[in-house]
Amino acid sequence: MRVYLPSTTTGLRELVDTGAVGKAAMTAFAVTPGLREWYVDDDLEELEYAAMMEASRASLRLLDGEPAAARRRVVLAAELADGALAVRDDLDRGVVQIVGALPLAHVVALHVDSADAETAVAEAAQLIAAADLGDPAAQDAVDDAEGFELCWYASQEIAAFVDLL
Repeated sequence: MRVYLPSTTTGLRELVDTGAVGKAAMTAFAVTPGLREWYVDDDLEELEYAAMMEASRASLRLLDGEPAAARRRVVLAAELADGALAVRDDLDRGVVQIVGALPLAHVVALHVDSADAETAVAEAAQLIAAADLGDPAAQDAVDDAEGFELCWYASQEIAAFVDLL
């Protein structure tokens, strides 16, 4: 199953340095029954994009708690066997939990903001909790950050990307 794991540039460095990211159950996003029901679309590409966008929003939440990371949303796309994850639509639409660390060998792509999004992403990261609680001004800031498209890098390019940070 294709999963989208929210991360940060610090998590990317960990992935490159150790060959894996995370240690225990990690929350990621995928095309789950709950996401299919909410999105009401049978186009797999559209559904995967929706799952990736949920992961990019979760990346903002990670950034809020990680001031040393670059102010860029980071999403790792990975292919995992069904036994390596648990569908958790009871937590939120599209949520899956990865059992254990995510090895670099399973990562198929990196989605990350370009440098021109950093100002908007920094503001959105500060306001994501307020947006989650319904603050319309905070939601506007999150929407501004989500207006930037994530850049795509092949898994073979991750180390070179991290070296440029």
